[in-house]
Amino acid sequence: MLTVATLILFAIVLTELAFESLVDWLNLKALDPRLPDEFKGYYDEDRYRTSQLYLKERTRFGFIQRGVTAVVLVLAVLLGFFNWADLIARGASESPIVAGLLFVGLLGGASWLAGLPFSLYSTFVIEEKYGFNRTTLKTYAGDQLKGLLLGAILGGLVAAAVFWFFESFGTKAWLWAWLMVTAIQLIMMFLAPVIILPLFNKYTPLASGELKTAIENFAQKENFKLEGIFTMDGSKRSTKANAFFTGFGRFRRIVLFDTLIAKQTVNELVAVLAHEIGHYKRRHIFRQLYLSIAVSGATFFLMGQFLNNEFFFEAFRVQNVSVYASLVFFGIFYSPISRVLSLYGLYLSRKYEFEADDYSVAAFKDAEALVTALKKLSVDNLANLKPHWLKVFVDYTHPPVLERIAALRAGARKATA
Repeated sequence: MLTVATLILFAIVLTELAFESLVDWLNLKALDPRLPDEFKGYYDEDRYRTSQLYLKERTRFGFIQRGVTAVVLVLAVLLGFFNWADLIARGASESPIVAGLLFVGLLGGASWLAGLPFSLYSTFVIEEKYGFNRTTLKTYAGDQLKGLLLGAILGGLVAAAVFWFFESFGTKAWLWAWLMVTAIQLIMMFLAPVIILPLFNKYTPLASGELKTAIENFAQKENFKLEGIFTMDGSKRSTKANAFFTGFGRFRRIVLFDTLIAKQTVNELVAVLAHEIGHYKRRHIFRQLYLSIAVSGATFFLMGQFLNNEFFFEAFRVQNVSVYASLVFFGIFYSPISRVLSLYGLYLSRKYEFEADDYSVAAFKDAEALVTALKKLSVDNLANLKPHWLKVFVDYTHPPVLERIAALRAGARKATA
Protein backbone atom coordinates (compact mmCIF):
# COMPACT_ATOMS: atom_id res chain seq x y z
CA MET A 1 0.00 0.00 0.00
CA LEU A 2 1.30 3.45 -0.92
CA THR A 3 2.06 5.85 1.92
CA VAL A 4 1.23 9.55 1.99
CA ALA A 5 4.94 10.34 1.55
CA THR A 6 5.15 8.23 -1.63
CA LEU A 7 1.98 9.81 -3.00
CA ILE A 8 3.44 13.28 -2.37
CA LEU A 9 6.61 12.24 -4.22
CA PHE A 10 4.57 11.01 -7.19
CA ALA A 11 2.49 14.19 -7.15
CA ILE A 12 5.66 16.31 -7.34
CA VAL A 13 7.01 14.21 -10.22
CA LEU A 14 3.75 14.43 -12.17
CA THR A 15 3.33 18.15 -11.49
CA GLU A 16 6.81 18.84 -12.83
CA LEU A 17 6.07 16.70 -15.87
CA ALA A 18 2.76 18.47 -16.51
CA PHE A 19 4.27 21.94 -16.15
CA GLU A 20 7.25 21.27 -18.42
CA SER A 21 4.94 19.71 -21.00
CA LEU A 22 2.58 22.69 -20.83
CA VAL A 23 5.44 25.12 -21.41
CA ASP A 24 6.64 23.19 -24.46
CA TRP A 25 3.09 22.82 -25.80
CA LEU A 26 2.58 26.60 -25.55
CA ASN A 27 5.91 27.09 -27.31
CA LEU A 28 4.74 24.93 -30.19
CA LYS A 29 1.41 26.76 -30.35
CA ALA A 30 3.32 30.05 -30.65
CA LEU A 31 5.02 28.97 -33.88
CA ASP A 32 4.34 31.39 -36.72
CA PRO A 33 4.90 30.11 -40.28
CA ARG A 34 5.44 33.69 -41.52
CA LEU A 35 9.11 34.59 -41.81
CA PRO A 36 9.88 37.81 -39.86
CA ASP A 37 10.91 40.68 -42.13
CA GLU A 38 14.14 41.06 -40.15
CA PHE A 39 15.32 37.66 -41.41
CA LYS A 40 14.38 37.99 -45.06
CA GLY A 41 17.53 37.47 -47.08
CA TYR A 42 18.98 35.23 -44.34
CA TYR A 43 16.37 32.54 -43.88
CA ASP A 44 14.81 31.32 -47.12
CA GLU A 45 11.27 29.95 -46.84
CA ASP A 46 12.35 26.30 -46.99
CA ARG A 47 14.99 26.62 -44.29
CA TYR A 48 12.65 28.60 -42.06
CA ARG A 49 10.08 25.82 -42.44
CA THR A 50 12.82 23.32 -41.60
CA SER A 51 13.67 25.25 -38.42
CA GLN A 52 10.08 24.87 -37.25
CA LEU A 53 10.03 21.17 -38.09
CA TYR A 54 13.26 20.81 -36.10
CA LEU A 55 11.69 22.51 -33.10
CA LYS A 56 8.57 20.35 -33.33
CA GLU A 57 10.58 17.14 -33.53
CA ARG A 58 12.88 18.04 -30.65
CA THR A 59 9.92 19.15 -28.52
CA ARG A 60 7.95 15.97 -29.16
CA PHE A 61 11.05 13.95 -28.40
CA GLY A 62 11.31 15.90 -25.13
CA PHE A 63 7.70 15.00 -24.27
CA ILE A 64 8.54 11.32 -24.65
CA GLN A 65 11.83 11.54 -22.77
CA ARG A 66 10.31 13.37 -19.81
CA GLY A 67 7.37 10.98 -19.70
CA VAL A 68 9.58 7.90 -19.76
CA THR A 69 11.88 9.40 -17.10
CA ALA A 70 8.91 10.03 -14.81
CA VAL A 71 7.55 6.51 -15.35
CA VAL A 72 10.97 4.97 -14.67
CA LEU A 73 11.27 6.89 -11.39
CA VAL A 74 7.78 5.83 -10.29
CA LEU A 75 8.47 2.20 -11.17
CA ALA A 76 11.84 2.31 -9.41
CA VAL A 77 10.07 3.38 -6.22
CA LEU A 78 7.21 0.88 -6.58
CA LEU A 79 9.50 -2.04 -7.38
CA GLY A 80 11.86 -1.26 -4.51
CA PHE A 81 14.91 -0.36 -6.60
CA PHE A 82 16.12 2.30 -4.14
CA ASN A 83 15.82 -0.12 -1.21
CA TRP A 84 17.60 -2.83 -3.22
CA ALA A 85 20.46 -0.44 -4.07
CA ASP A 86 20.75 0.54 -0.42
CA LEU A 87 20.86 -3.08 0.76
CA ILE A 88 23.52 -3.91 -1.85
CA ALA A 89 25.63 -0.94 -0.75
CA ARG A 90 25.28 -1.78 2.94
CA GLY A 91 26.12 -5.40 2.30
CA ALA A 92 29.29 -4.48 0.43
CA SER A 93 30.78 -2.27 3.14
CA GLU A 94 30.23 -1.29 6.75
CA SER A 95 31.77 2.13 6.07
CA PRO A 96 28.98 4.69 5.54
CA ILE A 97 31.24 6.58 3.12
CA VAL A 98 31.95 3.56 0.92
CA ALA A 99 28.35 2.40 1.14
CA GLY A 100 27.21 5.89 0.15
CA LEU A 101 29.48 5.92 -2.88
CA LEU A 102 28.21 2.50 -3.95
CA PHE A 103 24.61 3.66 -3.49
CA VAL A 104 25.18 6.80 -5.56
CA GLY A 105 27.09 4.76 -8.15
CA LEU A 106 24.23 2.29 -8.56
CA LEU A 107 21.67 5.08 -8.92
CA GLY A 108 23.92 7.06 -11.27
CA GLY A 109 24.65 4.01 -13.40
CA ALA A 110 20.95 3.17 -13.68
CA SER A 111 20.16 6.77 -14.62
CA TRP A 112 22.89 6.78 -17.28
CA LEU A 113 21.60 3.52 -18.79
CA ALA A 114 18.02 4.82 -18.82
CA GLY A 115 19.11 7.99 -20.61
CA LEU A 116 21.50 6.36 -23.10
CA PRO A 117 18.88 5.41 -25.74
CA PHE A 118 17.55 8.99 -25.73
CA SER A 119 21.05 10.42 -26.09
CA LEU A 120 21.81 8.10 -29.00
CA TYR A 121 18.53 8.89 -30.76
CA SER A 122 18.98 12.63 -30.28
CA THR A 123 22.51 12.58 -31.67
CA PHE A 124 22.33 10.01 -34.45
CA VAL A 125 18.73 10.41 -35.59
CA ILE A 126 17.37 13.91 -34.94
CA GLU A 127 20.62 15.89 -35.20
CA GLU A 128 21.68 13.74 -38.15
CA LYS A 129 18.35 14.28 -39.92
CA TYR A 130 18.71 18.07 -39.77
CA GLY A 131 22.34 18.12 -40.84
CA PHE A 132 23.96 18.97 -37.52
CA ASN A 133 25.59 15.77 -36.36
CA ARG A 134 29.22 15.01 -37.19
CA THR A 135 29.85 12.79 -34.19
CA THR A 136 31.07 9.32 -35.03
CA LEU A 137 30.22 6.32 -32.88
CA LYS A 138 33.87 6.20 -31.83
CA THR A 139 33.83 9.84 -30.71
CA TYR A 140 30.49 9.37 -28.97
CA ALA A 141 31.70 6.29 -27.10
CA GLY A 142 34.90 8.10 -26.11
CA ASP A 143 32.92 11.08 -24.80
CA GLN A 144 30.67 8.80 -22.77
CA LEU A 145 33.60 6.88 -21.32
CA LYS A 146 35.54 10.02 -20.40
CA GLY A 147 32.41 11.56 -18.90
CA LEU A 148 31.77 8.48 -16.78
CA LEU A 149 35.39 8.34 -15.59
CA LEU A 150 35.45 12.03 -14.71
CA GLY A 151 32.13 11.68 -12.91
CA ALA A 152 33.37 8.66 -10.99
CA ILE A 153 36.68 10.27 -10.00
CA LEU A 154 35.78 13.91 -9.38
CA GLY A 155 32.17 13.28 -8.42
CA GLY A 156 33.20 10.39 -6.19
CA LEU A 157 35.78 12.47 -4.35
CA VAL A 158 33.34 15.34 -3.78
CA ALA A 159 30.54 12.97 -2.71
CA ALA A 160 32.85 11.14 -0.30
CA ALA A 161 33.90 14.43 1.27
CA VAL A 162 30.29 15.63 1.60
CA PHE A 163 29.23 12.32 3.17
CA TRP A 164 32.15 12.55 5.59
CA PHE A 165 31.29 16.09 6.65
CA PHE A 166 27.64 15.21 7.28
CA GLU A 167 28.64 12.06 9.15
CA SER A 168 31.21 13.83 11.32
CA PHE A 169 30.39 17.48 11.97
CA GLY A 170 26.81 17.53 13.23
CA THR A 171 24.86 20.76 12.86
CA LYS A 172 27.82 22.59 11.26
CA ALA A 173 28.32 19.95 8.57
CA TRP A 174 26.44 21.95 5.92
CA LEU A 175 28.83 24.88 6.39
CA TRP A 176 32.00 22.81 5.97
CA ALA A 177 30.53 20.92 3.00
CA TRP A 178 29.54 24.21 1.37
CA LEU A 179 32.99 25.73 1.88
CA MET A 180 34.64 22.63 0.46
CA VAL A 181 32.42 22.54 -2.63
CA THR A 182 32.91 26.29 -3.17
CA ALA A 183 36.69 25.88 -2.99
CA ILE A 184 36.56 23.07 -5.56
CA GLN A 185 34.29 25.15 -7.79
CA LEU A 186 36.76 28.04 -7.74
CA ILE A 187 39.75 25.79 -8.39
CA MET A 188 38.00 24.12 -11.32
CA MET A 189 37.27 27.49 -12.91
CA PHE A 190 41.04 27.92 -13.22
CA LEU A 191 41.93 24.34 -14.10
CA ALA A 192 39.02 23.16 -16.28
CA PRO A 193 40.14 25.11 -19.40
CA VAL A 194 43.60 23.51 -19.34
CA ILE A 195 42.86 20.06 -17.89
CA ILE A 196 39.26 18.94 -18.47
CA LEU A 197 38.07 20.71 -21.63
CA PRO A 198 41.05 19.47 -23.72
CA LEU A 199 40.00 15.89 -22.92
CA PHE A 200 36.99 16.38 -25.19
CA ASN A 201 38.09 18.93 -27.79
CA LYS A 202 41.28 20.14 -29.43
CA TYR A 203 42.17 23.75 -28.68
CA THR A 204 44.55 25.38 -31.14
CA PRO A 205 46.01 28.90 -30.83
CA LEU A 206 44.46 31.13 -33.47
CA ALA A 207 46.76 31.40 -36.45
CA SER A 208 48.38 34.72 -37.32
CA GLY A 209 46.41 36.73 -39.81
CA GLU A 210 43.74 39.40 -40.23
CA LEU A 211 41.39 37.92 -37.62
CA LYS A 212 44.02 37.52 -34.90
CA THR A 213 45.37 41.01 -35.54
CA ALA A 214 41.86 42.52 -35.37
CA ILE A 215 41.09 40.71 -32.10
CA GLU A 216 44.39 41.68 -30.49
CA ASN A 217 44.00 45.31 -31.56
CA PHE A 218 40.50 45.48 -30.13
CA ALA A 219 41.53 43.79 -26.87
CA GLN A 220 44.46 46.19 -26.51
CA LYS A 221 42.20 49.18 -27.13
CA GLU A 222 39.84 47.97 -24.40
CA ASN A 223 42.73 47.25 -22.02
CA PHE A 224 41.70 43.61 -21.88
CA LYS A 225 44.61 41.26 -21.41
CA LEU A 226 44.17 38.06 -23.39
CA GLU A 227 46.21 35.06 -22.35
CA GLY A 228 45.12 33.16 -25.41
CA ILE A 229 42.81 33.13 -28.42
CA PHE A 230 41.93 29.59 -29.40
CA THR A 231 39.90 27.77 -31.98
CA MET A 232 38.03 24.65 -30.93
CA ASP A 233 37.26 21.73 -33.23
CA GLY A 234 33.49 21.99 -32.70
CA SER A 235 33.00 20.59 -36.19
CA LYS A 236 34.18 17.23 -34.82
CA ARG A 237 30.74 16.81 -33.25
CA SER A 238 28.33 19.30 -34.80
CA THR A 239 27.92 21.98 -37.44
CA LYS A 240 26.49 24.35 -34.80
CA ALA A 241 28.67 27.34 -33.97
CA ASN A 242 29.49 29.23 -30.79
CA ALA A 243 32.11 31.24 -28.91
CA PHE A 244 32.83 31.50 -25.21
CA PHE A 245 35.07 33.02 -22.58
CA THR A 246 36.59 30.69 -20.00
CA GLY A 247 39.08 30.67 -17.15
CA PHE A 248 40.64 33.29 -14.91
CA GLY A 249 44.07 34.76 -14.41
CA ARG A 250 46.74 33.22 -16.58
CA PHE A 251 44.26 30.54 -17.69
CA ARG A 252 41.87 33.12 -19.19
CA ARG A 253 41.11 32.50 -22.84
CA ILE A 254 38.68 33.28 -25.63
CA VAL A 255 37.49 30.23 -27.59
CA LEU A 256 35.98 30.39 -31.08
CA PHE A 257 34.43 27.31 -32.65
CA ASP A 258 35.99 26.47 -36.00
CA THR A 259 32.43 26.38 -37.40
CA LEU A 260 31.97 30.00 -36.29
CA ILE A 261 35.18 31.19 -37.92
CA ALA A 262 34.21 29.49 -41.17
CA LYS A 263 30.89 31.35 -41.44
CA GLN A 264 31.54 34.84 -40.03
CA THR A 265 33.48 37.83 -41.32
CA VAL A 266 36.32 39.38 -39.32
CA ASN A 267 34.12 42.30 -38.21
CA GLU A 268 31.35 39.94 -37.12
CA LEU A 269 33.78 37.81 -35.14
CA VAL A 270 35.30 40.83 -33.40
CA ALA A 271 31.78 42.03 -32.54
CA VAL A 272 31.05 38.61 -31.00
CA LEU A 273 34.37 38.80 -29.12
CA ALA A 274 33.45 42.30 -27.89
CA HIS A 275 30.23 40.82 -26.50
CA GLU A 276 32.19 38.14 -24.62
CA ILE A 277 34.63 40.71 -23.25
CA GLY A 278 31.60 42.75 -22.21
CA HIS A 279 30.58 39.98 -19.84
CA TYR A 280 33.94 40.29 -18.13
CA LYS A 281 34.07 44.08 -18.14
CA ARG A 282 30.55 44.36 -16.67
CA ARG A 283 31.51 41.77 -14.02
CA HIS A 284 28.75 39.37 -15.07
CA ILE A 285 30.95 36.34 -14.56
CA PHE A 286 31.73 37.30 -10.97
CA ARG A 287 28.12 38.18 -10.17
CA GLN A 288 26.87 34.86 -11.49
CA LEU A 289 29.60 33.13 -9.49
CA TYR A 290 28.51 34.92 -6.30
CA LEU A 291 24.89 33.96 -6.94
CA SER A 292 25.87 30.34 -7.55
CA ILE A 293 27.84 30.22 -4.30
CA ALA A 294 24.97 31.78 -2.35
CA VAL A 295 22.41 29.34 -3.77
CA SER A 296 24.79 26.47 -3.05
CA GLY A 297 25.08 27.62 0.57
CA ALA A 298 21.30 27.79 1.00
CA THR A 299 20.97 24.32 -0.50
CA PHE A 300 23.54 22.80 1.85
CA PHE A 301 21.88 24.52 4.81
CA LEU A 302 18.53 22.97 3.88
CA MET A 303 20.23 19.61 3.43
CA GLY A 304 21.38 19.81 7.02
CA GLN A 305 17.87 20.53 8.27
CA PHE A 306 16.39 17.49 6.53
CA LEU A 307 19.15 15.04 7.36
CA ASN A 308 17.88 11.55 8.28
CA ASN A 309 14.29 12.66 7.78
CA GLU A 310 12.15 9.51 7.82
CA PHE A 311 9.66 11.11 5.43
CA PHE A 312 12.19 10.75 2.59
CA PHE A 313 12.81 7.08 3.32
CA GLU A 314 9.10 6.40 3.56
CA ALA A 315 8.57 8.15 0.23
CA PHE A 316 11.22 6.07 -1.54
CA ARG A 317 10.27 2.90 0.37
CA VAL A 318 13.75 2.42 1.82
CA GLN A 319 14.02 0.48 5.09
CA ASN A 320 17.20 1.89 6.64
CA VAL A 321 17.87 5.54 7.39
CA SER A 322 21.30 6.86 6.38
CA VAL A 323 23.08 10.13 5.80
CA TYR A 324 24.04 9.34 2.20
CA ALA A 325 20.52 8.35 1.17
CA SER A 326 19.12 11.42 2.96
CA LEU A 327 21.26 13.65 0.76
CA VAL A 328 20.25 11.84 -2.43
CA PHE A 329 16.54 11.90 -1.60
CA PHE A 330 16.73 15.54 -0.56
CA GLY A 331 18.19 16.32 -3.99
CA ILE A 332 15.23 14.70 -5.75
CA PHE A 333 12.64 16.45 -3.56
CA TYR A 334 14.55 19.73 -3.89
CA SER A 335 14.46 19.61 -7.70
CA PRO A 336 11.24 21.67 -8.15
CA ILE A 337 12.45 24.23 -5.58
CA SER A 338 15.75 24.49 -7.44
CA ARG A 339 13.79 25.00 -10.66
CA VAL A 340 11.94 27.94 -9.14
CA LEU A 341 15.12 29.45 -7.70
CA SER A 342 16.81 29.16 -11.08
CA LEU A 343 14.31 31.61 -12.59
CA TYR A 344 16.15 34.56 -11.05
CA GLY A 345 19.45 33.29 -12.42
CA LEU A 346 17.90 32.92 -15.87
CA TYR A 347 16.49 36.44 -15.67
CA LEU A 348 19.93 37.79 -14.75
CA SER A 349 21.55 35.82 -17.57
CA ARG A 350 19.17 37.34 -20.14
CA LYS A 351 19.73 40.80 -18.65
CA TYR A 352 23.49 40.33 -18.85
CA GLU A 353 23.25 39.33 -22.51
CA PHE A 354 21.61 42.66 -23.29
CA GLU A 355 24.31 44.46 -21.29
CA ALA A 356 27.10 42.59 -23.10
CA ASP A 357 25.47 43.52 -26.41
CA ASP A 358 25.43 47.17 -25.28
CA TYR A 359 29.12 46.93 -24.45
CA SER A 360 29.86 45.51 -27.89
CA VAL A 361 28.06 48.42 -29.56
CA ALA A 362 29.77 51.03 -27.38
CA ALA A 363 33.25 49.51 -27.66
CA PHE A 364 33.34 48.20 -31.22
CA LYS A 365 30.93 50.78 -32.61
CA ASP A 366 29.44 48.44 -35.20
CA ALA A 367 26.02 47.24 -34.08
CA GLU A 368 25.22 45.83 -37.50
CA ALA A 369 28.21 43.49 -37.35
CA LEU A 370 26.79 41.86 -34.21
CA VAL A 371 23.27 41.90 -35.68
CA THR A 372 24.51 40.06 -38.76
CA ALA A 373 26.49 37.60 -36.63
CA LEU A 374 23.38 36.82 -34.55
CA LYS A 375 21.31 36.32 -37.68
CA LYS A 376 23.83 33.92 -39.18
CA LEU A 377 24.06 31.97 -35.92
CA SER A 378 20.28 31.74 -35.69
CA VAL A 379 19.94 30.47 -39.24
CA ASP A 380 22.83 28.01 -38.96
CA ASN A 381 21.45 26.59 -35.69
CA LEU A 382 17.80 26.58 -36.86
CA ALA A 383 16.86 28.77 -33.90
CA ASN A 384 13.26 29.47 -32.97
CA LEU A 385 12.78 33.16 -33.75
CA LYS A 386 9.53 33.64 -31.81
CA PRO A 387 9.47 31.48 -28.67
CA HIS A 388 6.54 31.71 -26.26
CA TRP A 389 7.20 34.18 -23.43
CA LEU A 390 6.74 31.47 -20.78
CA LYS A 391 9.32 29.24 -22.47
CA VAL A 392 11.75 32.16 -22.43
CA PHE A 393 10.95 32.89 -18.77
CA VAL A 394 11.56 29.35 -17.48
CA ASP A 395 14.27 28.05 -19.84
CA TYR A 396 16.16 30.69 -21.82
CA THR A 397 19.59 31.93 -20.75
CA HIS A 398 19.63 34.31 -23.75
CA PRO A 399 16.88 36.69 -24.92
CA PRO A 400 15.13 35.79 -28.20
CA VAL A 401 17.20 36.96 -31.12
CA LEU A 402 14.61 39.44 -32.44
CA GLU A 403 14.59 41.19 -29.05
CA ARG A 404 18.39 41.37 -29.05
CA ILE A 405 18.45 42.82 -32.55
CA ALA A 406 15.86 45.47 -31.63
CA ALA A 407 17.86 46.38 -28.51
CA LEU A 408 21.11 46.57 -30.50
CA ARG A 409 19.56 48.93 -33.04
CA ALA A 410 18.08 51.09 -30.27
CA GLY A 411 21.47 51.23 -28.55
CA ALA A 412 23.20 52.24 -31.77
CA ARG A 413 20.69 55.03 -32.37
CA LYS A 414 21.15 56.29 -28.79
CA ALA A 415 24.94 56.23 -29.17
CA THR A 416 24.82 58.40 -32.30
CA ALA A 417 22.11 60.78 -31.07
